[in-house]
Amino acid sequence: MTSSEGNAQGDTPGNSQGDSRENSLPRALLLIGVVMAVVGSVGGPLITSVATTLHVSLAAAQWTLTVSLLTGAVSTPVLGRLGSGARRRPVVLGTLGVIVAGSVLTVLPLPFGVLLVGRAAQGCGLALGPLMMASAREHLPKARAASTIAMISVASTAGVGFGYPLAGYLTDVGGIRLAYAAALGLAALAFLAALRFFPASNQPVAPAPDAAASLLLTASVSVLLLVLGEASLWQHHLALAVGGIAAGLVLLGAWTLRERALPTPLVDLRLLRHRAVAGANAAMLVAGVGMYLLLSCITRYVQTPRVAGYGFGLSTFTAGLFLVPFSVVGFVAGRLSPWLRARLSAAALVTAATAVVIAAFALFAVARGTIAGPLVSMTLLGLGVGAFSAAMPAVILEVTPARETASAMGVNQVVRSIGFSLGSTLSALLLAAHTNPGALFPADEGFTAAAWIGAVVTALALGISFTLRPRRTVVATATAP
Repeated sequence: MTSSEGNAQGDTPGNSQGDSRENSLPRALLLIGVVMAVVGSVGGPLITSVATTLHVSLAAAQWTLTVSLLTGAVSTPVLGRLGSGARRRPVVLGTLGVIVAGSVLTVLPLPFGVLLVGRAAQGCGLALGPLMMASAREHLPKARAASTIAMISVASTAGVGFGYPLAGYLTDVGGIRLAYAAALGLAALAFLAALRFFPASNQPVAPAPDAAASLLLTASVSVLLLVLGEASLWQHHLALAVGGIAAGLVLLGAWTLRERALPTPLVDLRLLRHRAVAGANAAMLVAGVGMYLLLSCITRYVQTPRVAGYGFGLSTFTAGLFLVPFSVVGFVAGRLSPWLRARLSAAALVTAATAVVIAAFALFAVARGTIAGPLVSMTLLGLGVGAFSAAMPAVILEVTPARETASAMGVNQVVRSIGFSLGSTLSALLLAAHTNPGALFPADEGFTAAAWIGAVVTALALGISFTLRPRRTVVATATAP
């Protein structure tokens, strides 16, 4: 019997210690997941305010968001491997300590460069999701672990909907430092919750990550995310952008070769041989493009002033409130996932969720003349993203050994980050292509084109989702002559 099985069996209703853990651990893990999503998203709505307050360009201020996404993506697989086994609790507490320290740097009235360092430290919180999932899988009974993992996955995306309006409101009230102070308070709360409730792992100590593999993966993901996230690079320096992608792929190839030569790789690439794992990551990449494309289009559309001939001229704070139904409905979908999983397979739920996202695209394409259209589209998007995020871990973990939970989910999170970056860039490029020379805002038709192209991209993810379903085995029966 493995330690994880022993823990699961020990947490029976008759065991008071097991009952306490079964009640407190899921809440603590979900709290940490939501807080880290909110802290990571704080930079998004503050870009313009950072530029005006600290007297830097908008391009420079954009880095307060980019650098956190970048550090989150590159630290996820490394911390996932480093935090495997007995090192999980120290890694989680150490990472949260770094986030708290970085949050302090964002609050202090120091130069812009120090703010960037703090935001980079905050981005490490995005790497904690897979470690939260690994802890749930080890220490909770199977059914409770599955529902907790689903909610952690939902929180990592839906939590953004709470961070945007919160940051916008606090900035209007007291400036950017007040918004960052709120993030500091939340980070400290997450640290205290982990210190009190996050358990030590009973699994053996895993080998430390290979330094060369870690550097190659960090370099490849960094290059890919930087190039994919720079829409202006694709607009004005296409050859350089293509060259950057090629360089990132070469580095990724070198990392793959290094991984295959290691007895204990950073990521067990053999898992990708399984059709469900490979298909899940492919679906996550493509669906991530579509989801973030629609999210970007809706938030930009509702903030466009009416003088452009469309839009509603909403403020940053009011536009941020548009993300509240996205998050609320996403959380509801996550909470309902155990009930849905009792009636649908995880793969079927992924398919249904992807279809809902396509419906959100179609609605935005044809019915955005009143504010109800974008609002309902955003709500449908939240429903689709919530159900998709809740089901995706189940697809992967059904065929993944318990010891590889953090590593496997870390890869899925990196794939999602790349998909989101692609979606953001594709949105900017499509709208720029429909912006007349000298005009400040794109033509309304640009949003229509972006919506239908996003629907087509998401339809590709829908097709991939059908490959996640287990194949039926046909048993031949002999017939009597």
